[in-house]
Amino acid sequence: NAPPGFRPLKSASAPCSPTKPVSMPRTRSESFHVTHKVPIGDTPYVKAKHVQLVDKDPEKAIPLFWEAINAGDRVDSALKDMAIVMKQQNRADEAIEAIKSLRTRCSEQAQESHDNILLDLYKVSVEQEATRLLGNLGWALMQQNNYIEVEDAYRRALSIAPDNNKMCNLGICLIKQG
Repeated sequence: NAPPGFRPLKSASAPCSPTKPVSMPRTRSESFHVTHKVPIGDTPYVKAKHVQLVDKDPEKAIPLFWEAINAGDRVDSALKDMAIVMKQQNRADEAIEAIKSLRTRCSEQAQESHDNILLDLYKVSVEQEATRLLGNLGWALMQQNNYIEVEDAYRRALSIAPDNNKMCNLGICLIKQG
């Protein structure tokens, strides 16, 4: 509803995003960083990401993420990435403790992300504990020759997570049952 006598110079259109600048050809180094999703630079965080994503050495990456956190280098991202690598290394309990003790060094914007990672880590931790306890129960029942309950305990443990030792024990149990 324009005022009387108002005439727009152009036809009205829906708002659009600004024009993106024409990208310049990338150097070989820049292409490498884009391909591997590794940030450019020589900071502790960049070194940790390089070891994680390019060298694919999670055990070496974890102390480098610690170094980045202690140096104050991209703490939000370093803590998140370190926790994820720890989870992949079956070190969920350690990752939980790291987030709980270091999240005060992180920005307010990172807190929800860290909460989501914690929820995932707690789930992993509970599952690991459940499968460990079921395996222990199966072993104790095996010592009592209670093979029907042994089978149930090992099958429940294996439904949570694969484990070669538990599969072997289940096989022994099935052999004992004929």
